[in-house]
Amino acid sequence: MIRSVITGTGSALPVRRVSNAELAETVDTTDDWIVERTGIRFRHLAGDGETTATLATGAARAALAAAGLDASAIDLIVLATATPDQTFPATATKVQAALGIHDCVAFDVAAVCSGFLYALHVADSLIRTGAARRALVIGAETFSRILDWEDRTTCVLFGDGAGAIVLEGQEGGDRGILYSRLHADGRHNELLYVDGGPSTTGTVGKLRMKGREVFRHAVVNLAAVMEEVLASANLTPGDVDWVVPHQANARILDATARKLGLPGEKVIMTVDQHANTSAASVPLALDVAVRDGRIQRGDLLVLEAMGGGFTWGAALVRF
Repeated sequence: MIRSVITGTGSALPVRRVSNAELAETVDTTDDWIVERTGIRFRHLAGDGETTATLATGAARAALAAAGLDASAIDLIVLATATPDQTFPATATKVQAALGIHDCVAFDVAAVCSGFLYALHVADSLIRTGAARRALVIGAETFSRILDWEDRTTCVLFGDGAGAIVLEGQEGGDRGILYSRLHADGRHNELLYVDGGPSTTGTVGKLRMKGREVFRHAVVNLAAVMEEVLASANLTPGDVDWVVPHQANARILDATARKLGLPGEKVIMTVDQHANTSAASVPLALDVAVRDGRIQRGDLLVLEAMGGGFTWGAALVRF
């Protein structure tokens, strides 16, 4: 049996780090208001010369270095993003060119905050069938460029960044992606969306969200899909070493953990430092926890996320 094993992780953040206090200088908000409702204290915002592609490339290089690989070893790049550099071509091809890879499969996946889970599932499927051997799976966003900075209920929630993993097909052993499950329900478009697009308005548009309704769906859907992947392996939440969740809101993370009966100390939380980086949040949080030593080889992880659409998913991984 071929399993897709994570052999390296990496991340990249814009240079500019913005505190709640600094944000409050231009937005009608306060540090107390943001922390109480979201747990967010800082976010990174892309500046001149920083794009989704440049952040993705930085994260990819870090992941390759961690895996001890040259970029030429990669034959697949799957990049999850809702904020591509261009309408086309795929931002993944810009990363490919920047890494000096002259020929590999490279494409984007659009599933908003669940994008990395979708990209992981696609790459895993291609590796298991033998269509690819080594993949870069990347989540990268510059959400600051689609925010309405006059809407204090949304603009304080998001940040920019990128996370990446190297995924390699290996035979035998118990490491790798064990199970993954994906879902979507397009009936909820109006709860979390961008009010623009090439074929509708001809503009990029701005993010719109009904936060209370999103919160309710997130807690229910995330707990359900985590139970689903654990049941696939005949495991319980008590068997999990770490949950690496989408970093949307500290209250969502706490509520989901309680619903599953998981202790908070098993949940990797970086939302306080990075805010919601959409498709980048899961691989970014994973890289942070690998590099600070919390996540060790052999640990059992559950990765999970939910985003606009709605889309949601989870993956059970033996790291």
